[in-house]
Amino acid sequence: MQDKKVSPLSWVPTAYFAMGLPLILLNLVAPLMFNDFGISDAQVAFWTSLLILPWSLKPLWSPLMEMYRTKKFFVVTTQLVSGVSLALVAMALPLPDFFPYAVAIMTVIAFSGATHDIALDGVYIHELSKTQQAQYIGWQGAFYNIAKVTAMGGLVYLAGALEGYFKARFEAQSEPLAEPYAVLYAWMVIMGICGLLLLALGFYHMKMLPSGGAATAHAGSFSETMRETGQVFLQFFRKKYIWIYIAFIVFYRFAEGLVIKIVPLFLKSPVADQGMGLTKGEIGLYYGTFGVVAFIVGSILGGYFISWRGLRKALFPLCCIFNVPFAVYALLAWAQPSSPVLVCGAIVFEYFSYGFGFVGLTLFIMQQVAPGKHQMAHYAFGSALANLGVALPGMISGVISDAVGYRAFFMWALLATVPAFLITWFVPFTYPDEKAAPEQAEA
Repeated sequence: MQDKKVSPLSWVPTAYFAMGLPLILLNLVAPLMFNDFGISDAQVAFWTSLLILPWSLKPLWSPLMEMYRTKKFFVVTTQLVSGVSLALVAMALPLPDFFPYAVAIMTVIAFSGATHDIALDGVYIHELSKTQQAQYIGWQGAFYNIAKVTAMGGLVYLAGALEGYFKARFEAQSEPLAEPYAVLYAWMVIMGICGLLLLALGFYHMKMLPSGGAATAHAGSFSETMRETGQVFLQFFRKKYIWIYIAFIVFYRFAEGLVIKIVPLFLKSPVADQGMGLTKGEIGLYYGTFGVVAFIVGSILGGYFISWRGLRKALFPLCCIFNVPFAVYALLAWAQPSSPVLVCGAIVFEYFSYGFGFVGLTLFIMQQVAPGKHQMAHYAFGSALANLGVALPGMISGVISDAVGYRAFFMWALLATVPAFLITWFVPFTYPDEKAAPEQAEA
């Protein structure tokens, strides 16, 4: 078993990168890929939103993970499973009527990724003190979203470059289907790269990841297992202020759920359709690289802001910083500026604010919702509710966007932030909010 004194920097960045990659691929990259293959916006938004539902359903099996093996076992296993499954997606793309096969394999990735989230958060909570949790929450969020740089920046940009390369090769051979073949080969390479990356991280974490502690609950027979699982659920819903906490968690990210699927499609759509008319390379550079770098910086600074102010004093400012900047997409939709500096600057501003505010919700769930005997399962419950607050509006976002257009859609998204402001102002704290005392980070 790994020594508990190992520096968190040896596993927090890489493990949370591995956590972020499957969700980003299914939630943000897959819509662009399916769009390239001619799947409609409404279908793309619906099916990719459905694919992320396992991140909301993970409370159903998180109690079982308290009863068997170590948390490290589940982290490593799911990284390997997701890596192999991404390779299978690459192999499915050339098939006739590939879409249902790709969605089926991505469903496996979704359940594997959600299980990975439960276990890794359990390792984080078990291995780090409260002070360390606050110190490293920014690093956690930053590297979770470096997966966005890799996927939405580097890999989407690479997909565009590969498409151009393969298209030139096929046109040189007078291939009449040069463009569709180029799209197919480009995305096969991208899915293969992602699979290899997760496999490599799985083997790395076999050595470097701490165990996260042994099982905290035990059950022998099936009936005992179900009884213990029921107790984990009951204890969660008996927590003080739990219904207020549930509403807070769901509404904090509700507006994000509306815009997250539509923004890449909006950026790619022609100017005549109220879009921005950006190429995949430009989307990868502005949205997936500069934007996500800004998110990373914002996440790290947000973590230190909480350490300085304390979560109670920081929470409402963080909610404002998180939600208000979604207005930049409404401004882009109405103004449709042609200046790359203005477009990129607006995206960078929104992403920095998004990262800065996002850590507030994560730490609130960790320190106000999860504490207790079954903290891994209860943290999974809280994070699942946060994902539900994104998934449900995401499932209807494509229909709304198709019906009213991008300009009106982003105005509705701004109205969706109002419940978050109201409930954050009044949300009570169950546990004392101790400002993190200065403590040297472990080397």
